[in-house]
Amino acid sequence: IRNIKVISNYISLLFVSGWISRSDSQTVEVQPGKNATLLCSNFSSFPTHTIWFRLVNQTSPICISSIYNFAQPSVLCNGVEHEKVELTSNISTIFLKIKQVDLSDSGLYFCGYYTNGHPVIVNSTYLKVQGGADETTNLTSLILTAVTVVLTKVIICLVIKMRLQTGTVQELVHLCNSKT
Repeated sequence: IRNIKVISNYISLLFVSGWISRSDSQTVEVQPGKNATLLCSNFSSFPTHTIWFRLVNQTSPICISSIYNFAQPSVLCNGVEHEKVELTSNISTIFLKIKQVDLSDSGLYFCGYYTNGHPVIVNSTYLKVQGGADETTNLTSLILTAVTVVLTKVIICLVIKMRLQTGTVQELVHLCNSKT
């Protein structure tokens, strides 16, 4: 746990200093409800405690899960649900599988390890859950459609009102002419 806090503080420093940025990372796009698998290369030839983090509010890295080597099971960090995340590994890659993603899962994920007293960032991946822009577009279309319907009704009502008023005036003129 102490090592995770040290890595978390170090990563915060790297983000603040600009050494890690979203533009330098890979991007994985996935549909809501699908699974997303993020990859981290295993650069070490010996067992290493590898940790996956997620950046929250662009300043706070939160531990998701960690694994010591591919032969051992992973350990979830506090607050992470087993049904949501699965961490597996082989000799060359550590896989973070996020199950049934939703828009709240979008964000920057990165993995790293702690060796010889120093944290090392291996990989960063931006997870983009599709649908955020589509929902905004759908909402805009819905609003524009509603406004169009309302304005069309207003125009029709005004046209009918004008015709009724014109018809009433013509009837009055006709009545006046017939009385004289």
